[in-house]
Amino acid sequence: MLPATPSRPFGAVLTAMVTPMRDDGSVDLDAAVSLATHLVDHGHDGLVLNGTTGESPTTHAPEKADLVRAVVDAVGDRAAVVAGAGSNDTLHAVRMAEQAAEAGADGLLVVSPYYSRPSQPGVVAHVTAVADSTPLPVMLYDVPGRTGVRLAQPTLDALAAHDRVVAVKDATGDVYAAAKAAARTGLAWYSGDDSLLLPFLAHGAAGIVSVVGHVAGPQLAAITAAHDAGDHARALEVFLSIAPAVDALNGQGFQAVAAKAAVWSLGLIPSRHLRLPNVAASDEDVQVVRAGLRAAGLADVLATTQ
Repeated sequence: MLPATPSRPFGAVLTAMVTPMRDDGSVDLDAAVSLATHLVDHGHDGLVLNGTTGESPTTHAPEKADLVRAVVDAVGDRAAVVAGAGSNDTLHAVRMAEQAAEAGADGLLVVSPYYSRPSQPGVVAHVTAVADSTPLPVMLYDVPGRTGVRLAQPTLDALAAHDRVVAVKDATGDVYAAAKAAARTGLAWYSGDDSLLLPFLAHGAAGIVSVVGHVAGPQLAAITAAHDAGDHARALEVFLSIAPAVDALNGQGFQAVAAKAAVWSLGLIPSRHLRLPNVAASDEDVQVVRAGLRAAGLADVLATTQ
């Protein structure tokens, strides 16, 4: 049975997983299965595939479908597999959603159409078309820093009325607006920023779609459990323990690069290759990431992989 409840339709702890690649740039499905299984074994309720951290702009439709199918087959019903269906072309997004459903995904992540900056009615029509295309539940993704358009409050209200829109991944940084919107719409809210997990939980969020979860799944699960139990001091203690890793994977704004460097450093994937225009972390970048992992208490793990 999937780790889902009405208030946490995709569980509490999810990570936007990198897409492992070989040094020649091909997608490494064996490594993806291994990494996904590791994450589910270490605190995760769900995985988001084919998001921006998964290099969705540079992976192709058959690769996306193969990735979803392989991970679903590997983790079964132990974790929710949410597939990205984001595009600034609505018909393309619909095809991605249909393909994800056919591959066995448990949900869809639908980002606002980027770059073209559509009107708010255009955003509603886009998301509605994607949500109508499959039976899968939908998590909206509000990340105006990347898309150039933010989901307005009336837009959230309109989309919340759709039966299959159940959640929001919020990367606006606006916790106050999120709390009001979650209470008003009834949607499950997920922090899209590692650094804001505790404020979002304090404002009623269901959990997180993380980057640092690549290396700190058990800690994110512990933070959530402590918060649920009312032990906020413990939640803060655990959060601060992983703050160096949060900074290492997010600080420079190149999350896919840093996350790949981190899981490569831990021996979880065999290559830190990314497709252009992203480039793999330099040796100097890797040292910065490793320093963050060590400061977060992962030195023992690193020592076994170097």
